[in-house]
Amino acid sequence: MDDSLIPLRAPRFARYEHTLGRGYADAVEGSSLILGDALGVLSAMPAQSVQTVVTSPPYWSLRDYGIDGQVGLEESVYDFIDHLAQLFDQVWRVLRDDGTLWLNIGDSYTSGGRTWRAPDRKNVARAMSLRPATPDGLKPKDLIGVPWRLAFALQERGWYLRSDIIWEKPNAQPESVRDRPTRSHEFVFFFSKREKGYKYDVDAVRGPNGRRLRTVWPIKTQAFREASGHFATFPPTLVEPCVTIASEPGDLVLDPFVGSGTTPLVAGSLGRRFIGIELNPEYLTMATRRLTKAGFVDITPDDSGEAGSDAAL
Repeated sequence: MDDSLIPLRAPRFARYEHTLGRGYADAVEGSSLILGDALGVLSAMPAQSVQTVVTSPPYWSLRDYGIDGQVGLEESVYDFIDHLAQLFDQVWRVLRDDGTLWLNIGDSYTSGGRTWRAPDRKNVARAMSLRPATPDGLKPKDLIGVPWRLAFALQERGWYLRSDIIWEKPNAQPESVRDRPTRSHEFVFFFSKREKGYKYDVDAVRGPNGRRLRTVWPIKTQAFREASGHFATFPPTLVEPCVTIASEPGDLVLDPFVGSGTTPLVAGSLGRRFIGIELNPEYLTMATRRLTKAGFVDITPDDSGEAGSDAAL
């Protein structure tokens, strides 16, 4: 992040309970974190209200977050792709015609017939008591190709797939494998709603030696110390170029899978408004504390007139 950028206080911050049936038309006027199912919340948001979306949905079959309605534990990877594709249909609706989508998604391997996964000494969160079976059409130990399957599904639904970006992880976590290379990258897909005329400031971010940004981004993973219950935070330095290129100060940035709050944190630091949606109340509490600590937001009364607090979060 540019040291000359001074973190800006968001103009308004509120929390909404989707299960109470409240509307979200007023949320887009300021900055909001919303507790609820992403598809349901997006369906209630105004059309053409968001400038850019930067998000990282849960990956298929890699984590059990222990909450009903979670994405990523669908019985089939094809159900997972279809679930996300339907959700991004709503993202399309709320996105401005000159808006863009930046989608980080990781891959996974077939289970080889095992319905569980043992813990790893260096990654305790890897353990799962429930794991989907090998998808139809694939074999044990196959790399599934989830990112490209999702990218093609969105392409078929009308999105323009403008670029595949390789997030290279110089400090990638070791894997206990002896029959293939250790994976040290993920994909970020860049989509637009139309062929031309979408917001993309080519001079806003430069690569090494002042060159225009290229498609391989070497960015170290970054631990968030307070995220003891959240195992998949993505680094602010991955989000910063996306927000900077695709929006201007005052624009609205959306993350429908906000997790520990990295996208709103970056959006706030760059003077953008934000909406973050999260199904897990523990993660939303984590994001709220993180953003409040950074000075980007204040906890203000919600629709019920009751002031927000840690107890209420």
